[in-house]
Amino acid sequence: MGCECSKLYWCCSDAEINGPVPEPQSAQNEEKNELDLPTFHEYTVEQLRIATSGFAVENIVSEHGEKAPNVVYKGKLENQRRIAVKRFNRSAWPDARQFLEEARAVGQLRNHRLANLLGCCCEGDERLLVAEYMPNDTLAKHLFHWDTQPMKWAMRLRVALHLAQALEYCTNKERALYHDLNAYRIVFDDDGNPRLSCFGLMKNSRDGKSYSTNLAFTPPEYLRTGRVTPESVMYSFGTLLLDLLSGKHIPPSHALDLIRDRNLQMLTDSCLEGQFSNDEGTELVRLASRCLQYEPRERPNPKSLVAALIPLQKDTEVPSHVLMGIQHGATALPLSPLGEASLRMDLTAIHEILEKLGYKDDEGAATELSFQMWTNQMQETLNSKKKGDVAFRHKDFRAAIECYTQFIDVGTMVSPTVYARRSLSYLMSEMPNEALNDAVQAQVISPVWHMASYLQAAALTALGRENEAQVALKEGSVLENKKTASA
Repeated sequence: MGCECSKLYWCCSDAEINGPVPEPQSAQNEEKNELDLPTFHEYTVEQLRIATSGFAVENIVSEHGEKAPNVVYKGKLENQRRIAVKRFNRSAWPDARQFLEEARAVGQLRNHRLANLLGCCCEGDERLLVAEYMPNDTLAKHLFHWDTQPMKWAMRLRVALHLAQALEYCTNKERALYHDLNAYRIVFDDDGNPRLSCFGLMKNSRDGKSYSTNLAFTPPEYLRTGRVTPESVMYSFGTLLLDLLSGKHIPPSHALDLIRDRNLQMLTDSCLEGQFSNDEGTELVRLASRCLQYEPRERPNPKSLVAALIPLQKDTEVPSHVLMGIQHGATALPLSPLGEASLRMDLTAIHEILEKLGYKDDEGAATELSFQMWTNQMQETLNSKKKGDVAFRHKDFRAAIECYTQFIDVGTMVSPTVYARRSLSYLMSEMPNEALNDAVQAQVISPVWHMASYLQAAALTALGRENEAQVALKEGSVLENKKTASA
């Protein structure tokens, strides 16, 4: 980056660091009302168990260690809404009433800059939070552990602005405290837009601590008092600005030393060379320096951060998914013959593929066998499955439904393929609701089976739910590509 000396002095002088920041343009930060989100809901453990395929290992999207013992699963509700479910360990929230009060309060927030809290579950020892699912990883992944391309400067500025806008919204709604703000708390939605996870708005009462990261990154007043304040959140925002500038997680004390020594080249991500001017880099360093002031009262508030970040935005007309290099929409994915058949709702082609596959995708699926397997009843159950297979092969779908239902109702064996075949039989018989239920059940049994997602896409298309069908189609394609790659 290479700031000039005069600019460095301006950047780091106390007068400028603590000086006023212009008021933001109110129109830029108006709360959007078009969010299509349900009101806060209290779920049962069974509902969330089904949504996550029994809290399947395959559905884990993040997990933490001893300092923050919780796991986040991806899942899907009966209405096909994708969710992220955070499951705490038993000691995290001993007071059920406190957990519910916190969750209900956070659940009232609704903003396009947040990964919003949709609900919770508090049954017995279980404490779970349900939020919008963000499919495109965390800021930490894109900034520190990128695979294909480093994050562009324009996108880093957008992340900073969206985060500041999220914090401004929360502050205006009297939820100014955010616990352990870091690059893992910023997630990217379907469009590649950054959002602030709602989970950090919940106070974790496990041990009274609010920071699970290295103490070198915690606000100095937190080390003295053990309490989070709105000014503490601004300090953490400053550490995130350093992350965005450097592409590394640099301790604030070290970063401030580099700034004082005018050694900003060491502070700047070499991947950003030529993407921004000295003035732009200097301004971001100035904002970070203001946020990292030792005295909390000298730090800015979210409103002033938004005002300072709006003029810095670049390439505002370019969608985030383009800047991020993220595939967008089902049509962007290379579809297999099965995916193409699901997209066209070519049920005959799906039938041919499902018939050729046989039952090989049942391998590894949960199978329940009882002592009845040696009895006449078990033999009758297996016979009903065989009759269903014959009917399915000969496209007698009504008979297939009847026989597969007899097999399923006995419940001694669990087969995702039987559910898939009955799902397609329902589709062929113009019973899309029943088909969707069976396709979901097949995915509950086998969470990573792409056929289940493709059948959900076909059923949703038949029901006229095109947007949800596109999501299911994309999920099926991703799962199939992963299976092909691993094979």
